[in-house]
Amino acid sequence: MSYETGTEDLLASVVDGVLTLTLNRPAARNALSRAILDGLARLLGEAEADPAIGAIVITGAGGAFCAGGDVKGMAARNESGEPEPIDVAIARQRRNQRETAGRLHAMPKPTIAAIPGAAAGAGLSMALACDLRVMADTAFMTTAFAKVGFSGDYGGTYFLTQLVGAAKAREMYFLSDRVDAAEALRLGLANRVVPADALLTEAQALATRLAAGPRVAYRYMKENLNRAFSGGDMDDCLDLEATHHVHCGLTEDHKDAAKAFVEKRAPVFKGR
Repeated sequence: MSYETGTEDLLASVVDGVLTLTLNRPAARNALSRAILDGLARLLGEAEADPAIGAIVITGAGGAFCAGGDVKGMAARNESGEPEPIDVAIARQRRNQRETAGRLHAMPKPTIAAIPGAAAGAGLSMALACDLRVMADTAFMTTAFAKVGFSGDYGGTYFLTQLVGAAKAREMYFLSDRVDAAEALRLGLANRVVPADALLTEAQALATRLAAGPRVAYRYMKENLNRAFSGGDMDDCLDLEATHHVHCGLTEDHKDAAKAFVEKRAPVFKGR
């Protein structure tokens, strides 16, 4: 499957089973254009169904991750005097959110945000939607929405509340202060903080390791974790774990891994 983005605003490459998506509007700190959102929606959908892809990395060009929505574009549209009908705007926003941040969170493959610099507003929401976040030591996060009179989108309130708790999430949304990489690591918003010049190397190495792992087990792990993450009933979570665990026991991956354990060798995972 070819991963052509159809726009210069979004770059795509595939190496060793890892799809890397690069937001490519450095002059605008990779603010989300319509072309970026459409490209992300399409490519994430394709990658979810592509057996050649085992993990996804999303990052930004030019030293930033993503500044969020294109505020300059919003201002220009506001001045044009031709607002989009509200029902049309809401429907489009809901679709965009589900097909981008929603898919990064729910797709049955590991997703990683490699954050070289600012992750703000909807850009922060996109990063929080991923399973793992690797930050450059010079990067920072901010909700930013209050500064431009917005309440927030792309799932940030949901993901942030789950990750840091309600009180801290409210503080971060109301005040829109910056959270540097060290604080993000302490809060559990970042999984790893690395030197800026090693960011993509570290993120790609992590993604390559995941892509070479037991893909069926990862799919079930992610479903189990997402069920617990969303406040699933304990018995329901236990039942889901039991079903998935028994299914994994029937896979070629598990059978070879068990044999490899006895033979003291590395397992060979084939994703089946």
